[in-house]
Amino acid sequence: MAVDIYILDLLVIGLLLLLVTLGSGWISRLPLSYALIYLVVGIILSPYGFNLIQIRPGSEFLERLTEFVVIISLFSCGLKMNRPIKAWAWNSTIRLIGFLMPISIFAVAALAHWLLKLDWGAAILLGAILAPTDPVLASEVQLSHADDRDELRFGLTSEGGLNDALAFPFVYFGLHWIEDDNWQNWFKQWVAVDLIWAIAAGLVVGILVAKSVVWIDKRIQKARQVDALMEDFVALSIILITYSLAEIVNGYGFLAVFVAGIVTRQSYRNAEKNSSQLEFIETLEKLLEVGTILLLGALLRIEPIWRFLPQALMVAGLLFFVVRPLGAWLSTIGEPYHPIHRWLFGWFGIRGVGSLYYLFYALGEGLKDDLGEQIAWITFITIVLSVIIHGISSTPIMNWYERQIERRKNAIANRPLA
Repeated sequence: MAVDIYILDLLVIGLLLLLVTLGSGWISRLPLSYALIYLVVGIILSPYGFNLIQIRPGSEFLERLTEFVVIISLFSCGLKMNRPIKAWAWNSTIRLIGFLMPISIFAVAALAHWLLKLDWGAAILLGAILAPTDPVLASEVQLSHADDRDELRFGLTSEGGLNDALAFPFVYFGLHWIEDDNWQNWFKQWVAVDLIWAIAAGLVVGILVAKSVVWIDKRIQKARQVDALMEDFVALSIILITYSLAEIVNGYGFLAVFVAGIVTRQSYRNAEKNSSQLEFIETLEKLLEVGTILLLGALLRIEPIWRFLPQALMVAGLLFFVVRPLGAWLSTIGEPYHPIHRWLFGWFGIRGVGSLYYLFYALGEGLKDDLGEQIAWITFITIVLSVIIHGISSTPIMNWYERQIERRKNAIANRPLA
């Protein structure tokens, strides 16, 4: 009797989850990320391997899948933000978003225009698609617990939360330019709607929804306790309500969800409640990561990879080894960061699910034909390279970083008093 492929898929996924769960103690010591393991397994299950993942979903399904993964991850990032909303407390974030993100977008755009001969609209779109650092795949370098005050981890976590939202205006900019190369016809509308209104609406909706839901939750809890098993669904409800309302009023839902996570954490002022919500959301995030990266691995094809590999290597190589490190160094000039921080800010620019979402969004908005295929495969290859390069390097580099931090603390503690 032939076994249904679907049943075999469930068996493989179940075995994979068991492997990464029970083997997490060993995996965490290896120069491997979970995303790299999922990617390899996805390739093994593709038509080039056992051919167990046979689906070829359309761009709309992939857009919705990656969209959901990103909003879950952004809320998780927001819940981890353990600092007051003061400019001095978020200085690294301001530097990475206000300077490094635009530098990355326009540097990649310039490279794509001059080296790949893309028109400026397509070049800026590619820069915007590759701009977000990934909050889904970068768990090894993010804040690990509520009391983690490390500046590097905070900066990378907050950057991943915000640039997934704030790359959107540049995606729209590139799409408008592709549609109409006379930018004077749409520039004012872009500034008013896609830049000012959408950001402002996202901020307001994120604050109002989170505060409203938390207020309602607190009042109901005083009158009658909610089932403990169901209580964590409050966090999921905040995510879905916030995102949908922000999109309804043409705001940036990604920004709204990240802000809602911050406001939720600060509104409850209950460490146990925040920890429970974060644990639930992170569990959901990790499950979605498994499915998304498995699917990415299964979607890869040799012919287009081989065809676009030289272009992708050029873009990814310059982005990883020149644009991001140099941009991070320039963005942090004048700040008393240790050189280790500045160097690691530049290295950990992990690309992933956020870039996939923007790609599928652009494909759904009219990016097509040869240009669409070119941008799609440059993006796919860049993400795969990031998963491999950053996945292999993150564990040893962060272990080295932790040793340096501990050494500095010991040196300060043992310094003789004057």
